Amino acid sequence: MGLGLVAGAAFAWGQAPALGALLAAAGLFGLFEAIRGWCLLRACGVKTRL
Repeated sequence: MGLGLVAGAAFAWGQAPALGALLAAAGLFGLFEAIRGWCLLRACGVKTRL
């Protein structure tokens, strides 16, 4: 997911820089979650399937 969002940000950056920045931020956050093994939803108390 993170890599897909970062790739989408690269394509969107030329046409809509704000959208590209948003996609890049979401992608980098997704990569951070994957690398750390951390989940924002579980940290906030939302029960998720493991």
